[in-house]
Amino acid sequence: MSLSESRATEDEAQGWIDTLTAAALRGVQPHDQPLRQYGDANMKLALRGLEAKTHDPYKAGWRLRVVPSLGHIPVTMISNGAVDRCVYGWIADSAGRSSVKNSLAVLVRVMEQARRDGIITDNPARVSGWQYEFKKAEDELDDPRCLALRDWDTLEALADALVERSYGQYAGWGSVVTFTACTAARIGEVSGVRARDIDPVNWIWTVRRQTTPAPGGLIDKGTKGKAARRVPLIEEVRPLVAQRLLAAGHDPDARLFTGPRGGRITTAVLRDATHWDEVVADLGYEHLRRHSLRPTGLTWMADAGVPLHVLRVIAGHGSLRTTQRYLHPDLQALLAAGTSLSSHLRGAPVLSKPLAAGLQAL
Repeated sequence: MSLSESRATEDEAQGWIDTLTAAALRGVQPHDQPLRQYGDANMKLALRGLEAKTHDPYKAGWRLRVVPSLGHIPVTMISNGAVDRCVYGWIADSAGRSSVKNSLAVLVRVMEQARRDGIITDNPARVSGWQYEFKKAEDELDDPRCLALRDWDTLEALADALVERSYGQYAGWGSVVTFTACTAARIGEVSGVRARDIDPVNWIWTVRRQTTPAPGGLIDKGTKGKAARRVPLIEEVRPLVAQRLLAAGHDPDARLFTGPRGGRITTAVLRDATHWDEVVADLGYEHLRRHSLRPTGLTWMADAGVPLHVLRVIAGHGSLRTTQRYLHPDLQALLAAGTSLSSHLRGAPVLSKPLAAGLQAL
C-alpha cells in the first residue's frame, strides 16, 4: 500500500514523510486508523482530568455529532476546514450552544491525544469563530420570518436553479425543496416520508419519523417532538406527491423522496448535491440556508391567516412562544391595526374584512 500527497516545498514534503515514518516505527497505522476507532480506543486518556459529571455530555457529543460527521476519516487527514464545516453544520441543524461546545471540546481532546502520540503535529480541532456563527443563528431564530422566501415564484426559481446545478439535473432535488417549503417540515422529516404516511383522499401527511445521522450511518427515528403530527398538502404540491405515490406502486413502505440512487436525504446531502451555497449566492439570497425552507412555510401560513393553535400543531412546536415568532405583523397589518384603533376611539364600528369588501362593491 502507498500514500502520496503534494507539498509546496521539498522541506515540507520531507517533514510530512518524517512524521509518517516516525509514527509507523511506533506501530501506529496513521493512514488506516479512522477517528472513530482511535477515539474509542483512547477516550479514557482523552478525558483524563475532567470531572466525572462532564464525561456523559462529552461522550454524547462524540457519539451523536463527532462520529457521524468525522468518524470515518483517518486521524491524519482531519483538517481545520473539515472541523469548521462540521461545527457550522451542527449549528445549521439547530444543535444547542452547549451541544456544539461539548462536541467540539471532546474532539479537541481526542485530537490532542493524537498529537501527544505523535500521529499529528498540530491540533486541527482548535477552531475559532463558531460562537459568532451561533449568535447569528440565534438572532435568526428570534426573527425566523427574515429567513423566509418572498413568494411562490421565488421558491420555484430556487428549485429550478438547484436542479440545474445538480449532477444529471436530478428533478428530485427540486421536489424536495418545494415539498419542504410548502409543508414547513424539516428536511429530515421529508426524507422519512413513506407512501403509507400520505392520505391522498384528504391530502394530509402524517409526520411520523425523520432521518438523522447516527454512528454507522443514517437512521430513521421519531420526530423531534417525539409525537406524530398531521400536515395539509396544498394544491401546489399534490401533483408531485401523486407522481411519487405512483412510482411507489403497492409498497406502503416506499420512500417518496430519495436521492438519484435511492439514498436517504439530509441537509448536508442536499447542500453538496445541488451546490446550495453557490446557487443561493448567485440568486442574491445569501441569507438563505437549507433550514430556511421550514420558516418559509410557517411564515406563509401565518400570513395566510392560519390560527396560532393550528400553526403550532402543523409545526410540531412544543411552545406557543416559538410559533408566535412567525406572527410578526407586516407594515399593512400595522397600518390596519392603527386604523382599527382610531375607529374604536371615535366610536365608529370596525368592519370585518368580508363585510367591508362587500360594502365597497356596493
